[in-house]
Amino acid sequence: MSWWIWVLIGIALLAIEFASTTMHIGFFAGGAFLVALMVGVGWNGPLWQQLLLFTVTSLVALFFLRPIAMRKFKLNEGKVVDSLIGEEARALDDIDVKSRGTAELRGSTWSAENVGPTPLKKGQRCTVARVDGLLLHIRAVGNQEISHG
Repeated sequence: MSWWIWVLIGIALLAIEFASTTMHIGFFAGGAFLVALMVGVGWNGPLWQQLLLFTVTSLVALFFLRPIAMRKFKLNEGKVVDSLIGEEARALDDIDVKSRGTAELRGSTWSAENVGPTPLKKGQRCTVARVDGLLLHIRAVGNQEISHG
């Protein structure tokens, strides 16, 4: 196959990578560019050798370089929503252990899941343990009186 076909394949794979942003397809684009370079400088291997070189280099790059790139660009770290963890919320419903209800935090109503060992009563203060999207994972704040308000 001609070198310019491999360049076009590499560009197409790179475009897919930019659209997906998963850092998987880009390594196959790198394999296509390597084969294009090899063919461009005069290596005239048959198609099966070009495909083998493309496959092997792409997979080696994927399995060995991707983890390094993920750490370097910090793409494998979870994003913390604002600084809500540790903040105090107030249960707006009675929420049993491992059940969902609503809670008030910073003047807004949130969906909440009780991840603590004790049920929450309406009006009880609680602490945000984790945030998943728009769901607060909350637990009771020690022994306290329940204020209804």
